[in-house]
Amino acid sequence: MLTGRSLCIILRRHLPPYTTYRTAAKPQQIAKTKFGPLSDEDRIFTNLYGRHDWRLKGALERGDWYKTKEILLKGPDWIINEVKTSGLRGRGGAGFPSGMKWSFMNKPSDGRPKYLVVNADEGEPGTCKDREIMRHDPHKLLEGCLLAGRAMSACAAYIYIRGEFYNESSNVQMAIGEAYQAGLIGKNACGSGYDFDVFVMRGAGAYICGEETALIESLEGKQGKPRLKPPFPADIGVFGCPTTVSNVETVAVAPAICRRGGAWFASFGRERNSGTKLFNISGHVNTPCTVEEEMSIPLRELIERHAGGVRGGWDNLLGVIPGGSSTPIIPRRVCEEVLMDFDDLVRAESALGTAAIIVMDKSTDVIRAIARLIEFYKHESCGQCTPCREGVDWMNAMMWRFAKGEAAVSEIDMIWELSKQIEGHTICALGDGAAWPVQGLIRHFRPEMEARIAQYNKENTPRQTDIEMI
Repeated sequence: MLTGRSLCIILRRHLPPYTTYRTAAKPQQIAKTKFGPLSDEDRIFTNLYGRHDWRLKGALERGDWYKTKEILLKGPDWIINEVKTSGLRGRGGAGFPSGMKWSFMNKPSDGRPKYLVVNADEGEPGTCKDREIMRHDPHKLLEGCLLAGRAMSACAAYIYIRGEFYNESSNVQMAIGEAYQAGLIGKNACGSGYDFDVFVMRGAGAYICGEETALIESLEGKQGKPRLKPPFPADIGVFGCPTTVSNVETVAVAPAICRRGGAWFASFGRERNSGTKLFNISGHVNTPCTVEEEMSIPLRELIERHAGGVRGGWDNLLGVIPGGSSTPIIPRRVCEEVLMDFDDLVRAESALGTAAIIVMDKSTDVIRAIARLIEFYKHESCGQCTPCREGVDWMNAMMWRFAKGEAAVSEIDMIWELSKQIEGHTICALGDGAAWPVQGLIRHFRPEMEARIAQYNKENTPRQTDIEMI
């Protein structure tokens, strides 16, 4: 889910470009032209595959909770400064600068408590990165909560976990118990004089609760329906108090940034696309996987190096959805050169999203695949906005007619226009996420749609002998 996208759009209208707000520029150096592979000593998530002990003892051996007290004592401004220097952008899909987002909480107190909410809903089809962190590296997440909470002067963190993630929520809850017992969180966390509590809240599995305001509504015990913004959560969030909602991965990398320095994190990837990133590779590849790699690594190298290549070879590739199901599909010719970062995928008329790469080979019925995604969005729409409630329903009905070939060629332009009427006209980004797959299909696979319609008409046109018999 593209959490925080509405906030991003409104701020871009009123604020100068992002680079204006960076507190420390990247050191002057020769521009990098090659990105990846990431060396083992630079990996942040060292237990991504669960090969080591995920409990506190194993976490301490891997370097978690190291000198956390010293970081806390440096204060909120220092932590936010390092995060800004790192160039970290939200890993939940929207890509909003994290340091800037966290700094919105640093306003004079009006007596209300402040909260950090960690978005662990992860309902985006194809995405399976946050669950690996919670299952195999929960202490990294908890330490990140403590440091992010300190940066915002928050008194508590709520980790909102998707209802289906039973094992993940159990591991996080056990890690919280260990951290409390060791004095790492709670009263006088890490002996720093800072009090900070962490709570786990389990959702009921609604995709819409991946949107930050719908998540807050669900956290408060209401129906998970997005709120109108403004007011933004930083002003009125959970329980009517200042709140920041951050993705699991975004929070979990904060300790490494604070320990190793924002400049170290910024040394990976291109300008405005810095750091390391968890990529999910699924679909028609030989070895589907979740892997941590450098931002801006070429998509083809990522697939061939870590996922064993496309099933049947690269020439058998049809297309790739590069950032989870809500991002537009790109064909093989684009996949050849595109870099896996925010800016280059926007240039390619797609998006990085959650970096969940769904690979489709030539055996895929791409029209039916996109129709199935639209059916998912129709099912998960909360129904609050008319363009989404009605438009996605119409889009779903039309897409299944395209899948069978029963539509008319003129309806291709009609569904394109329909998607444009949905995009950007809803409270949250679910409408956008439903419209973009259809737009990607028409942009790159219109000939296949027309051929399907022609084939259906040919097979169902009465023959002359049939007419004579009638």
